[in-house]
Amino acid sequence: MSSDDEGREEYLFKIVVIGDSAVGKSNLLSRYARNEFSAHSKATIGVEFQTQSMEIEGKEVKAQIWDTAGQERFRAVTSAYYRGAVGALVVYDITRRTTFESVGRWLDELTIHSDTTVARMLVGNKCDLENIRAVSVEEGKALAEAQGLFFVETSALDSTNVKTAFEMVILDIYNNVSRKLLNSDTYKDELTVNRVSLVKDDNTTTASKHTSGFSCCSST
Repeated sequence: MSSDDEGREEYLFKIVVIGDSAVGKSNLLSRYARNEFSAHSKATIGVEFQTQSMEIEGKEVKAQIWDTAGQERFRAVTSAYYRGAVGALVVYDITRRTTFESVGRWLDELTIHSDTTVARMLVGNKCDLENIRAVSVEEGKALAEAQGLFFVETSALDSTNVKTAFEMVILDIYNNVSRKLLNSDTYKDELTVNRVSLVKDDNTTTASKHTSGFSCCSST
């Protein structure tokens, strides 16, 4: 998952974007990756993913973000789509209650098919359409709290919270991976090579942890 390149660590994380058809998954991805939005985008056909990079604690972190490729229309999202994913954005449309009611099914699929701990974000998309809202912010927060998810409302149209949604997931994945590495005897030699500073204190190994400024249910 990481490599050393001229003194700089590199991480590659797979993130999937799931949810009912037409909730805006592809537009969220294109807004984040290319700062583009299409009001007349068609359902994705074929495999589509974008790779984005960000720097965390001096390390290059790349996120390979996968779109469901239109498969959700046929309830045929396969286990291969989820394989290796360490992060997921579960998206619903705030103007269509049925898409919110489907969130539980998507979470169940994610649990069944993912083979590792997954950083999960609940995303209420299309918050620019406040005048035809069908799902309240409070309902989104309540579901996120009940399921232990991060939560944010977004608008792919005007960019509201799009970057925040993806980067919160990426940061949470990075923190999870860092904690696992720091707590694993198997990786101690590798950590030394990768210059992660370990401080011994009364026989307890500790390390400083990069923390996010967002709460689990931030809607701003």
